[in-house]
Amino acid sequence: MAADELQWQWVRFHELTTEELYDILRERQQAFVVEYQSPNLDADGVDKECYHLSLWGSVEGQRDLRAYLRVVPPGTVYAEPAIGRVVTPSRWRGQGYGKRIMLEALRRIRLLYPATAIRISAQLHYAGFYGALGFSSVGESYIEEGIPHVQMLRPADPSAADFKS
Repeated sequence: MAADELQWQWVRFHELTTEELYDILRERQQAFVVEYQSPNLDADGVDKECYHLSLWGSVEGQRDLRAYLRVVPPGTVYAEPAIGRVVTPSRWRGQGYGKRIMLEALRRIRLLYPATAIRISAQLHYAGFYGALGFSSVGESYIEEGIPHVQMLRPADPSAADFKS
């Protein structure tokens, strides 16, 4: 992988290598446990059911995680497919990787689950970010793992079979 080359990875849990899983869980723990000071179990038992989308780059010849999220299949946590554990490592924030990975996730979800709404449990301070991607708040805010959240839904797209970001 060349220094500026970025590579998407879309796999099921069992397809992740131990190194990839380690890098992903390390960044999730850094963000959700250390930065947000939320001493809750990040490995919640749902990962094994999910699709894992990550964006990798290269730094000094080493593969480097730029952004990650998981797509939870419908019926696993919610009736709809859901996006969760969205994370951009702190060293890469502010460079558009969060938006890029969300757009890619939306595209892939539309291919997997056409004409289906998509749910997200968003940290309240990111509601505007997700709103700009077509999500709307549903219900009142609540505290999850010590952090204010809100349920957000992106409506089904009847022309989802032709969806392109």
